[in-house]
Amino acid sequence: MGKAPGWFMPVVVVALLWNLLGCAAFAMDAMMEPADVAKLEPAQQALYAARPAWTLVATAVAVIGGALGCIGLLMRRRWALPLLVLSLLGVIVQDVALFVLVDGATLAGPVAVALQAVVLVVAIGLVLLARTAIRRGWVA
Repeated sequence: MGKAPGWFMPVVVVALLWNLLGCAAFAMDAMMEPADVAKLEPAQQALYAARPAWTLVATAVAVIGGALGCIGLLMRRRWALPLLVLSLLGVIVQDVALFVLVDGATLAGPVAVALQAVVLVVAIGLVLLARTAIRRGWVA
């Protein structure tokens, strides 16, 4: 196994923290009671009412797969790549549900669109990082 560059581990640690924040957000979202939803802004309530239930599964796949994939990169293991690909697929399914099936761009607003764009870019970046790490021998 080759020596990874000095920036590799700090980037992976930040990515792991990012995905752990996603896991926390997912857990809070999954545990919301109807009374909690009723306290949200009307547009957010409409978004919760309109989104398909299976989007929670896509979100779980995205954040848990991402966190486990980052742990794999920290351990310098090849199995990180399929987990990060699965995470990316979860993000894509989540985005299709949010922005194609449900009018999430209108209901959630431009900040949510920007955040989801960042989530997608990070997921793509992690897949590319894992592929590069495998190709260059930084992971075994």
